Amino acid sequence: MKIALLGYGKMGQIIERFALERGHEIVLKITADNLADLNKENLKKADVAIDFSAPDAAVDNIYKCFEASLPVVVGTTGWYGSLQEIKNDCLKSNNALLYGSNFSIGVNLFFHLNKVLAKLMNNYPAYDVQVEEIHHTQKLDAPSGTAMTIAEGIIDEVERKSEWLNEVVGTPIPDVIKNEQLLIESHRIENVPGTHTVVYSSEVDDIEIKHTAHNRAGFALGAVVAAEWLLNKQGFYNIADVFNFNA
Repeated sequence: MKIALLGYGKMGQIIERFALERGHEIVLKITADNLADLNKENLKKADVAIDFSAPDAAVDNIYKCFEASLPVVVGTTGWYGSLQEIKNDCLKSNNALLYGSNFSIGVNLFFHLNKVLAKLMNNYPAYDVQVEEIHHTQKLDAPSGTAMTIAEGIIDEVERKSEWLNEVVGTPIPDVIKNEQLLIESHRIENVPGTHTVVYSSEVDDIEIKHTAHNRAGFALGAVVAAEWLLNKQGFYNIADVFNFNA
């Protein structure tokens, strides 16, 4: 499989290592220094693209892949405000896109566990719930896409929560949190790949689940696996379609 890497920072380099180990070829590497190379002619040389660029570049990268009829795996977050429009355009043009807030197998297991626990906790209103996420200081978006996915999983199952609210620790705190709001508390600390915690608290005890990433390798391997899965498909997919823990 020939892969175009859109974004060749730390994540892109780890993705390259796993791709080569699995017998694939990298035919294009896009950085801030060679953006002119991100064109239809070069994209046509690949079988699939993997995007780990930046939130402000992701949408443009996606549409360039659509123009080249190139399936694209999007690991960049922070662009989900355009999600529905891109989904419509993807389906209309018979292209293929797979996105996810986190490609780690462990995190996707955590997503499933989170929804199972939330469904159970819906019956126990004495417990309030909060999400905490910790990432490295180079993380451009807050809350993380992973934290948003966790929060949305809780909101889907816990009837007393209808929306999430973000607080970035060290910045002015939001207004008083309403009972129906789910707080996502974001921390930015040097050299932390990613830690996500869900805490249900009552007057008598706490229930907590946590996922701690030791490095970026799990994200990178998952992205390569997702690209292998997407090859020769058409449609608009989420990483959950790859792991399919509900099957």
